[in-house]
Amino acid sequence: MEFAELIKTPRVDGVVLHRPFMPTVEGTLCLTGHHLILSSRQDNTEELWLLHSNIDSMEKRFVGSVGSIIVKCKDLRVIQLDIPGMEECLNIASSIEALSTLDSVSLMYPFFYRPMFEVIEDGWNSYLPQDAFKELESMTDEWRLSKVNKDFTVCPSYPPVVAVPKNIDDDTLKKVGAFRHGGRFPVLSYYHKKNGMVMMRAGQPLTGTNGRRCKEDEKLINATLRPGKRGYIIDTRTINVAQQAKARGGGFESEGNYPQWRRIHKAIDRYNVLQESLIKLVEACNDQSHSMDRWLSKLEASNWQTHIKEILTTACLAAQCIDREGASVLVHGTEGTDSTLQVSSLAQIILDPGCRTIKGFQGLVEREWLQAGHPFQQRCAQSAYSNSKPRQEAPAFLLFLDCVWQVLRQFPCSFEFNESFLVLLFEHAYASQFGTFLGSCAADRARLSLPEKTVSLWSWVNRPQELERLTNPLYEANSLVIWPSVAPQSLLLWEGLFLRWNRSSKCLDEAYDEMVHIIEYNKELQNKVNSLRRQLAQLETEDPLLDTP
Repeated sequence: MEFAELIKTPRVDGVVLHRPFMPTVEGTLCLTGHHLILSSRQDNTEELWLLHSNIDSMEKRFVGSVGSIIVKCKDLRVIQLDIPGMEECLNIASSIEALSTLDSVSLMYPFFYRPMFEVIEDGWNSYLPQDAFKELESMTDEWRLSKVNKDFTVCPSYPPVVAVPKNIDDDTLKKVGAFRHGGRFPVLSYYHKKNGMVMMRAGQPLTGTNGRRCKEDEKLINATLRPGKRGYIIDTRTINVAQQAKARGGGFESEGNYPQWRRIHKAIDRYNVLQESLIKLVEACNDQSHSMDRWLSKLEASNWQTHIKEILTTACLAAQCIDREGASVLVHGTEGTDSTLQVSSLAQIILDPGCRTIKGFQGLVEREWLQAGHPFQQRCAQSAYSNSKPRQEAPAFLLFLDCVWQVLRQFPCSFEFNESFLVLLFEHAYASQFGTFLGSCAADRARLSLPEKTVSLWSWVNRPQELERLTNPLYEANSLVIWPSVAPQSLLLWEGLFLRWNRSSKCLDEAYDEMVHIIEYNKELQNKVNSLRRQLAQLETEDPLLDTP
């Protein structure tokens, strides 16, 4: 298919662009296969380059012969284009609609994008499971890398290489795969250096109404326990939902078959509930006409902060079991691709200072979201403005990023990265020139040859000038476990993401610049103090009389 077939009017002059808190711009609107571009002939006027894949929905309005298109984006921006001529406006609207809803992944922009920057580090090779395992091997010899899933037949959503207990062979893994939802047998998610405890993740066991049993599954998860120790199974569903899953062939681990494990149910919502929550939250944030009472009531009605609290509470529980109870943990919900990953990745943010660095966090997203099979292609197909009926869309990854922001805000010196890094990941998960978030699992990425045909987001992020922009100036390495508060008054609305298009950031930007200036000045003064101390010490050694009071 040629993109030209979908573009009825490739160019229109005299188009006026309206954006909140920015001057209106008049210029020429051009449509390409992947971008909507508005260019002005005025000097020093920023051009608009908008990916069609970033467009969530569109509205058309007409006043006389001038048509307006209101474009609502997946990154939560809302812009208005005033287009002279009704026919041109209708043509542009139908072209944008066709180009922003292409089904074929291979027609997406990452396959056509050619970087204008020098690729110093190939992000596709930056966070391979083999490299992560080398670090694990230096700490313990109780685990091995299995290639049982090298052709994606045991578990379609797992990577080809996974870490499993050393004494569990591949035949056992295949039997356990047949007993777990989607073939997602328990795999290592995190090893706690302090006490050797581990966190695993999986899909639900397929016990069904007959209470089906799998000795190999029991053997696998028991292999992670120390003699005389118990483990915890954290099920991210309510007991009622887990019971109902039995009727559909799913279920949970019975205490009779898993006597060394204590099961804890924590309710974390999924799918449509989360999508509706995001829609309500963004609607509340965009409505400027509310009284204080109405705004707070709409914010509460969205339930967004409740979801944040549920996820953080469960992650804290998992971290507590590992660090304070000295117990290993298995996390699963139904599929093991949404709430499971939220909990396993946030627990690592709490426990592991390495995950709070820029590269460590990239590795965490790679391991616990991309390689772990979170279906980005489905979950991020729509954002908060889409008029289509939600199918498998859900802001699971955005909720995870929001939870990380909450912890970052409570521990502002413990994270090497700043808020901008989290916002950047949100934007690229929904629409990007990079191939990192395309597909829904490692099998998809292999089938699409993404490492060969597209550029990795990490190649862009890990350039020195970009790293500098994303670095937190307050960062001081903290090797301790950090315990966030989940009290309602501790959890705030993430204004830097949800309100960034609705109000001017001028004051915040100025405050940030002033903070950076103070930090730099403080460093200068510290260097001067150190220099003077060295000079004094030198003088004291040269003239002992200076040492007397």
